[in-house]
Amino acid sequence: MDIPASHEQNADQVAYWNGPAGQRWAERQTAQDIVLKPIADLVIDRAKLKPGERVIDIGCGSGTTVIELAKRVGTGGSVFGSDISKQSVEKANERIAAAGLRQASVSVSDVSTYAFPDASFDLAFSRFGVMFFSDPTATFSRFRRAMVPNGRLAFAVFRTPKENPWGTAPVAAVRHLLPPLPQLGPEDPGQFAWADPERVRRILAGAGFQEISLTPYDPVMRLAGPGGAAEAADFAMRVGPVARAMSTGSVKDPDAVRAGLAAFFASHDSPQGIRLPGALWFVGARA
Repeated sequence: MDIPASHEQNADQVAYWNGPAGQRWAERQTAQDIVLKPIADLVIDRAKLKPGERVIDIGCGSGTTVIELAKRVGTGGSVFGSDISKQSVEKANERIAAAGLRQASVSVSDVSTYAFPDASFDLAFSRFGVMFFSDPTATFSRFRRAMVPNGRLAFAVFRTPKENPWGTAPVAAVRHLLPPLPQLGPEDPGQFAWADPERVRRILAGAGFQEISLTPYDPVMRLAGPGGAAEAADFAMRVGPVARAMSTGSVKDPDAVRAGLAAFFASHDSPQGIRLPGALWFVGARA
């Protein structure tokens, strides 16, 4: 299935993930898998896949979840991965080819504007890929029409910023060294846009889904191994809110930012590595 990318909606996200940030994300696929694989495995387990099923992986990144989903559905099924980042999709294509998974494919595409054929999928899956749509109700209405009767949703989203210090505390530690950061409203597209369970239910119910469930999960996010403060600081400088601030060219002392991040992560080092709390929703629903 080939879904054309849209440059009308979600234009900011398309531009961001096809720029330097998207390249850095693809380059650090292995490191990201270490942090996120336990969560992906749990979401996949909760999806209760059966051999032969057809799956769409929304915001598939560099293909880790596409590959695992394809193994679960087997050669009689199919997995289509969609992502707006060309760099990530190129990486995913390389990995799928190396794994020899003919039942898997990926595309540079914006699923929020595509009219899927009816009854295309048994499962719509995502690991942190659904929080960035400018009109989520309209997008999920398209997904529902594309799913078989009683088809399933299974995805993970973040809860509130306060509950996710693994993602918010590092930037707070160096905020005094950065220019003012954009302030997103609670329903603006972004990492924490699906934190409010009532909003999640409103979106999915408005799109026609039923049996909506949100299950909390509180993982400890391992950002680096023991002694990995410099590694964690390097990643924060490359991807995320600090990286976005750095890209403006208005940061006066990048070395001080890096040093501040390294000091923050060093203060959380332990024999188990650099670990900080996270908070998620596992979301499920039926078409």
